[in-house]
Amino acid sequence: MSSSPKTLSMSQVLVCGATIVTLSMGIRHGFGLWLQPITQAQGWTRETFAFAIAIQNLAWGLSGIFAGMAADRFGAFRVIIIGSLLYALGLCGMALAKSPLMFTLATGTLIGMAQAGTTYAVIYGVIGRNVPAEKRSWAMGVAAAAGSFGQFLMMPTEGFLISYFGWQQALLALAAATLLMIPLASGLKEPAFGGASAPARQQSIGQALREAFKYPSFQLLMAGYFVCGFQVVFIGVHMPSYLKDKGLSPQVASYALALIGLFNVFGTYAAGVLGQKLPKKYILAFIYFARAVAISLFLLVPLSPMSVYVFASVMGVLWLSTIPPTNATIAQIFGVAHLSMLGGFVFFSHQIGSFMGVWLGGYLYDRTGSYDIVWYIAIALGVAAALVNLPVREAPIARAPQAA
Repeated sequence: MSSSPKTLSMSQVLVCGATIVTLSMGIRHGFGLWLQPITQAQGWTRETFAFAIAIQNLAWGLSGIFAGMAADRFGAFRVIIIGSLLYALGLCGMALAKSPLMFTLATGTLIGMAQAGTTYAVIYGVIGRNVPAEKRSWAMGVAAAAGSFGQFLMMPTEGFLISYFGWQQALLALAAATLLMIPLASGLKEPAFGGASAPARQQSIGQALREAFKYPSFQLLMAGYFVCGFQVVFIGVHMPSYLKDKGLSPQVASYALALIGLFNVFGTYAAGVLGQKLPKKYILAFIYFARAVAISLFLLVPLSPMSVYVFASVMGVLWLSTIPPTNATIAQIFGVAHLSMLGGFVFFSHQIGSFMGVWLGGYLYDRTGSYDIVWYIAIALGVAAALVNLPVREAPIARAPQAA
């Protein structure tokens, strides 16, 4: 491992990285608030909106692989700038699109690509390269907590913008806000990437991929992350409409999503801290099983604003808390040279799950008039994800001498 002193300070990495994640994830978590205003104004079905968000998750996941490769090769600075510009362009397109196709291209493809360059895979690569291993899980927890704080901060903000300025003007205001990520990216400009090439690495991209995909623990982490994506995106996008269908006011949904963000600040930070002390596979198994229990109880008890707030608070603790232990495990097994790329592949599995969760929610609702089947699938998947994480081996992989 390189002992080069040319690294960024940990505080600089965390402040700039966490603020970028706060903006990017905060805006993204609020898209469910636009489901009914847009579909009613445009005369579209919920499946139309859900399909665009589903494409967004696929585009995010697929682009994340290449954004990770670029960040590992050229540094995060350039990738974040491109992502910020795409985010602004996509939000403008989301506001102005007149057809489902244009809406899907802007909301799905452009914003998905933007999120790939401004969220966890890229930011965690910077953390992995600049934060000592003994503090890495904690630092990743801080960055994930920032994304959760962004949800807590942006949900009421986005609700306010929609209420007072209309859904189109609200999107244009958010487009301007995404450009703030450009000056923040300068704080993540790593000296080691200042020349014509990245620092020397022991493995090529092909070698790193072959090693990872042959390793069973990598496959198990990908399987668990699929479930994470299915659950959180289904709930984040469809819960506001689910609650309104049940007769609750839109403010209940806004407060619930804000509570998820608030409590996940603590959940993700705690997961990062615990990842320094406990086997991370046990943390992941607990999170997935606890989600299954929380959803089951939410469906069993009588629905009321208080039951929604309790559910949102519990789910908030578990919401993005899978991210620090998952990415820290990847770094622990494979090292940090290709961390953004490998994290991008695992996240792509997450986004396939996200696609299925958000699209299936809209598809089954339009055909059955209910979200019940998707809730039941989310419970079963939570139990399955808890079980597949238990056999994960966290020890650094043993490499053949010639790989050095």
